[in-house]
Amino acid sequence: MAAKKAIVKHINGVTFLGKADSNHWVTMDGPEEFGGSNAGTRPKELLLIALGGCTGSDVATILQKKKIKLDGFEMNISADVQETHPQVYTKIHLEYVFYGKGIPKEAVERAIKLSQDTYCSVTAMLQKAVEISHSYNIIET
Repeated sequence: MAAKKAIVKHINGVTFLGKADSNHWVTMDGPEEFGGSNAGTRPKELLLIALGGCTGSDVATILQKKKIKLDGFEMNISADVQETHPQVYTKIHLEYVFYGKGIPKEAVERAIKLSQDTYCSVTAMLQKAVEISHSYNIIET
């Protein structure tokens, strides 16, 4: 089993810098009313971004291997948050949006399914704690 490491350094208030094995720093911060400088992404937001990055890279790679040309690809991610503390995500929805000409829906559906069911480790971890759903949209350009 491969061990992974990360370091998170306190800067000031609730501002932190973190990096892991890839050696790239990420700034995390909170709003000013909670002691932050509003200078970085909120830690909980990084979970949604990580989910999109993980499944998106799977889907893009799978479609590329199938020689499907995209003019663009994005994911709109929304989440419901529990009102009481800890304010965890209770539901997450990913909408995959593909732009291009003649993109076969069967290939898109297969790529999303492979990512969600087999490859995306962030999905695998998060779905143990929160309901994750998805949809897709293909926009002809």
